[in-house]
Amino acid sequence: MSLPLSDYEKRKQISVRGLAGVENVSDLKKNFNRHLHFTLVKDRNVATPRDYYFALAHTVRDHLVGRWIRTQQYYYEKDPKRIYYLSLEFYMGRTLQNTMVNLGLQNACDEATYQLGLDMEELQEIEEDAGLGNGGLGRLAAGSLDSWVTFPGLPLLSLCCEQGLERAHAASEATGPFCGWDCTGLEWVGECPILTCPSFLQFFEGKELRLKQEYFTVAATLQDIIRRFKSSKFGSRDPVRTSFDAFPDKVAIQLNDTHPSLAIPELMRVLVDIEKLDWDKAWDITVRTCAYTNHTVLPEALERWPVHLLETLLPRHLEIIYEINQRFLDVINAMFPGDFDRLRRMSLVEESGIKRINMAHLCIVGSHAINGVARIHSDIIKKSVFKDFYELEPQKFQNKTNGITPRRWLVLCNPGLAEVIAERIGDEYISDLDHLKKLLAYVDDEGFIRDVAKIKQENKLKFAAYLEKEYKVKINPNSLFDVQVKRIHEYKRQLLNCLHVITLYNRIKKDPNQHFVPRTVMIGGKAAPGYHIAKMIIKLVTAIGDVINNDPIIGDRLKMIFLENYRVSLAEKVIPAADLSEQISTAGTEASGTGNMKFMLNGALTIGTMDGANVEMAEEAGEENLFIFGMRVEDVEEMDRKGYCAKDYYDRIPELRQVIDQLSSGFFSPKQPQLFKDIVNMLMNNDRFKVFADYEAYIKCQENVSALYKNTKEWTKKVIKNIATSGKFSSDRTIAQYAREIWGVEPTHHKIPAKGMQGVNFPLPSPHNMLFI
Repeated sequence: MSLPLSDYEKRKQISVRGLAGVENVSDLKKNFNRHLHFTLVKDRNVATPRDYYFALAHTVRDHLVGRWIRTQQYYYEKDPKRIYYLSLEFYMGRTLQNTMVNLGLQNACDEATYQLGLDMEELQEIEEDAGLGNGGLGRLAAGSLDSWVTFPGLPLLSLCCEQGLERAHAASEATGPFCGWDCTGLEWVGECPILTCPSFLQFFEGKELRLKQEYFTVAATLQDIIRRFKSSKFGSRDPVRTSFDAFPDKVAIQLNDTHPSLAIPELMRVLVDIEKLDWDKAWDITVRTCAYTNHTVLPEALERWPVHLLETLLPRHLEIIYEINQRFLDVINAMFPGDFDRLRRMSLVEESGIKRINMAHLCIVGSHAINGVARIHSDIIKKSVFKDFYELEPQKFQNKTNGITPRRWLVLCNPGLAEVIAERIGDEYISDLDHLKKLLAYVDDEGFIRDVAKIKQENKLKFAAYLEKEYKVKINPNSLFDVQVKRIHEYKRQLLNCLHVITLYNRIKKDPNQHFVPRTVMIGGKAAPGYHIAKMIIKLVTAIGDVINNDPIIGDRLKMIFLENYRVSLAEKVIPAADLSEQISTAGTEASGTGNMKFMLNGALTIGTMDGANVEMAEEAGEENLFIFGMRVEDVEEMDRKGYCAKDYYDRIPELRQVIDQLSSGFFSPKQPQLFKDIVNMLMNNDRFKVFADYEAYIKCQENVSALYKNTKEWTKKVIKNIATSGKFSSDRTIAQYAREIWGVEPTHHKIPAKGMQGVNFPLPSPHNMLFI
């Protein structure tokens, strides 16, 4: 079998005409050498691969600097409305290649490094993933950044960071109040100016550190927001006192989950205590400025801060929260007199047990718009999680289904597939993913079917080689690549996947001569430091793999691999290679998911429940083109009313009983027979996510997967239908909806030529400027 084309060779074939002008290779080489010599002070005799990487990074960055300065000059002149997207996570991954793709420089840089005798793929591997997040929340924010710059009419400013979570580089040395602590962080002094640099926080630990990080983020951001507004013509009309009347028309603050929720009391503190506005005026400004995105329906995941911690660290903010709560409850009591249970449910202050502040309630009360991130999720928060608030102010609640960036998740990570798509329908889909619908005309095209199948097999060969090199495990590249990569959590039900793998193992052992469709199961993700069951799930995956992967009877018919240190750059390798995408959360528990969309775009079929964005994926592609199984939300709700008994399933289903008995007896952990007793106990006695209830349906659905996989042509036709109908799930669409329906701005695509830079187009900013923090 011939080796697959390298990504470099594929990229030389793919057209990216719609993204930017093409840079002269000779100029790139000159700039590369200039940075190597004058920025890094090295020559080819002493330079290391890391030096070459930095020389390339500086060369690419040169193409951003002029755009950045010109854009800021335009903002200064036009004084646009600014949208500030506050998030505690931006899970960026690697940025060099992504920047080259977005600037249209990838091909030219590939050729330049080739002519310089360097390997582009080796240089890209030197870059570490930026440590600015660890899950879907951070990836969503990072994808939004990409989409923002796709709309030149929605340009952005961004927080400049170096070394991820380890160190941040402040754009200016502004000072601001930080928790009222003195500059040692040891004594409350009312209000203290400190340098707005995260290194100030390094000596705090645990929950206290987390709260200070959250406050630092919003305090520094709001200081900058106020400074910008005061310097504008709207903020400086009164020479004696700043007028904040136009503030909501010039500033919008989007809270990405509850982590930046302290922006609400902090803005009130600034307006009331410092700017001397009366409460009602300040509150009107705050609500009209802020909007809130909810990312979870799990009650335990909604952030709550103990009152005693806020009393110690942020006493003035606690006073403000109490005042907000009292005024809000007065309104509720007037509307529903004597309904004390409603007052308790809707209060910002939870009195039972440890007294705590419900930050989600604070966000809802203090925002003019609240949105979920998939239609089913938005319906659930209106019907159950925030039902009382929805009944009070239904006009506040919206849906904004999540999306992913096709630049990173197709053009960058799967250039072969991007190429064969562009050959059929052109490259407009790169910036308008709805163009993929044109591929529906090619579902029965024999040539396109062969090309799509070939690209998938090349990606699988490449990832199999990566696994052999990094994990020292040899897998069958012709096996079905069955992938579940996401945060490790009970509700995401990696355990259901494990039960299926053990069931397959037992079937092969029982009848080794029977034909089985070869399958390589890969699970990846990270567990929260204090989440015991999640860590045990990881141990279970590795233990099952140790047994199966070393059983000579099993051979290459079944493998199980835990993908360690799952991160963006690893996702970029495994997602293009996947045949099957596992999206198997209990119905009604997953807010949306974005991994499901990435797999769909890259030609993996989905096995999943009707949960999160799976519902809308099934609507777009047709439920018959996904492998849908298990309970729906209403079934789960009915089971909750009647009661779920795991033992009933254990007693009734022999294969399930065998699997659980193996876990209980230490079959997969012979040196520690009781190792998985906590998992078994949870599954049998305290499983909120009802793994056993969906076991039979899941096993049957997996049998359908194996049956279809044997027919390459029919499998690939479903793959094409999925790719062709994935256009809805672009983050470009998501951001455009936020802009129009929450922030009140209009995304545009206008461009103007950049002065003094030949052949390069600059975005023409609209009166709307986005700042991500």
